[in-house]
Amino acid sequence: MNNTYKDKKEEFYQRLRSTKREGIEEILTLLEGLGFFKAPASTRFHLNYEGGLVEHSLNVCDVALEIREVMIKMDESLMDRLSVDSVIIASLLHDTCKADIYKPTSVGISKMAKMIGQASKVPPYIVDYGSHPFGHGEKSVILLLQNGLKLTNDEMLAIRWHMSAWDLPFQSHDILGNINKAKNICPLVTLIQSADGLASHILENKHT
Repeated sequence: MNNTYKDKKEEFYQRLRSTKREGIEEILTLLEGLGFFKAPASTRFHLNYEGGLVEHSLNVCDVALEIREVMIKMDESLMDRLSVDSVIIASLLHDTCKADIYKPTSVGISKMAKMIGQASKVPPYIVDYGSHPFGHGEKSVILLLQNGLKLTNDEMLAIRWHMSAWDLPFQSHDILGNINKAKNICPLVTLIQSADGLASHILENKHT
């Protein structure tokens, strides 16, 4: 485990603990047990290496806090609706669902890919939803609540809908209505969606 990995893990701990929210210690224990701090952020896209998930979560938190400052300067009434604690909790924990789904690609697949000249197309990780196939944002919220974290309604909405339109199953009109309603009543939803997108596609884009 390198120093950078240790530093990011410690920074994650410090930020989450700074909220002094009931249930934080239980969540840190949960994340450790699920392998959150060693997990990649994706299979072959942004930060697809060991420790990528905690790095991504910190990036989203950094971006979200910066966006919060800008938005409050433009509209001071957002101060209470975008609390620092809520931004930290929603951004650091939005991808709790990813902690246990990424498995290293098997050696057999890698060898076969080399034989047929397709090794570069094999992702280092595959996805296995295991025993919690609840969906993306839903799984994060469920795991956090099940393990004792006291979330506000806004935090639950922001974590649930952080994938925005990418998480609309079969373009359901009901789900579309829910996500639009969530964005209309909860500014934290749009803030976390924006921060996640900016971190993933700009800060962490390996093709830039």
